[in-house]
Amino acid sequence: MSRSLITGNRAAAWGARLANADYMPAFPITPQTEIIETLAAWNASGEARAKVVMLESEHSMLTAAGAAAATGVRVFTATSSQGLLYAMEMMYATAGWRAPYVMVNVSRGVASPVTLESDHNDVLAARDSGFLQIHCATCQEVLDAVLIAYRLGEDCRVRLPVLVNQDGFYLSFTREPVLIPEPEAVNRFLPAFDPMGIEFRASRPVSQAVAVLGGSPYSYFRYEMHLAAQAALTVFDEIAVEFRDQFGRDYPQVDASRCDDAQVVFFMTGALSTKARAAVDSLREAGRKVGLVRPRLYRPFPRDRLRTLMQGKHAVAVIDQNISLGKGGVLATELASALYGMEAAPLIVEFIGGLGGRDIPEEEFFEMATVAAQAAEAGQVPVPRLLFSAGELREVRKLQQIARTERGELRGAP
Repeated sequence: MSRSLITGNRAAAWGARLANADYMPAFPITPQTEIIETLAAWNASGEARAKVVMLESEHSMLTAAGAAAATGVRVFTATSSQGLLYAMEMMYATAGWRAPYVMVNVSRGVASPVTLESDHNDVLAARDSGFLQIHCATCQEVLDAVLIAYRLGEDCRVRLPVLVNQDGFYLSFTREPVLIPEPEAVNRFLPAFDPMGIEFRASRPVSQAVAVLGGSPYSYFRYEMHLAAQAALTVFDEIAVEFRDQFGRDYPQVDASRCDDAQVVFFMTGALSTKARAAVDSLREAGRKVGLVRPRLYRPFPRDRLRTLMQGKHAVAVIDQNISLGKGGVLATELASALYGMEAAPLIVEFIGGLGGRDIPEEEFFEMATVAAQAAEAGQVPVPRLLFSAGELREVRKLQQIARTERGELRGAP
């Protein structure tokens, strides 16, 4: 095992290389492109052996990925933001084919307005597609999650594609120390893909329920997918134990930090949770009983584990790096449904932050912890809040004024 200082994108590429992925259909998009460039360079130099093919769109890319996986080939691909949305039709289709492959999404805000920086609206838009989802907070997790994702999706109890999510720029182009395991160790953990007779062959027709007529068979097969996704909770736990035994790194369904005696916990996903962890340590030093809960496995949603972790908590400060327009944050809604009916459930206090790559400074974590504790003490749920400072508002107003002034000058206004 070697330690290297690499980006999240290169960590994803290492995951695909170590997994011995055979086929890599691709289409470039910022901030994902480095993943495919790295894999293409390795294959051109002979360091890796796979077929990297550039398609004309993300829609075609996922069509090719699903078709190849359905023949028993181990497939890897990657995308981001608008590319994920463009591929959405084929996400639903290939998941319905029960074709397991791994796709890394490098989260980026979606248009309009346009941004190249990160938030989670793209990946959360795919939550009902049939893809399982693993969300990463560090570059090490990205590499490891790719390996775990292949084991999970290819398991005969699951047979579903898996999306591994990392935050654009915060991880994709950030270098962190990453332990790269030896290929022999990975081969022991992740053997060759065994399609177990379900792959398509012209000489041996099989039924995969790709096309059905009528609501009854459609309902049956969709519910079969739901049961397979639920089975992934048990399978994930088994794989996590094997991974820990093989590589020494522990990846439970939910990452919890200093939660045993916490009265208030932060609840969030992604790279900014590392800042929340640092804020928790600072708050603890100040005598505040605060913790962090981060779901690593997002689909299937780890309901039972979350209910256990939330026992005895007074309030949960949910930090959503997304916004479901007209409703609020997606994570807050998901957590509320998971805790519904739980005796003495904690108060859920919702914050929208980190949109379009906006940072969340430590003082805002302190403020959120205070607001959540005060809400729990008062027994009142405050309205969802956007994390946005007065200084930022002044800058936006200044830009608006400049735009209005320039527009007036162009029209000959005095």
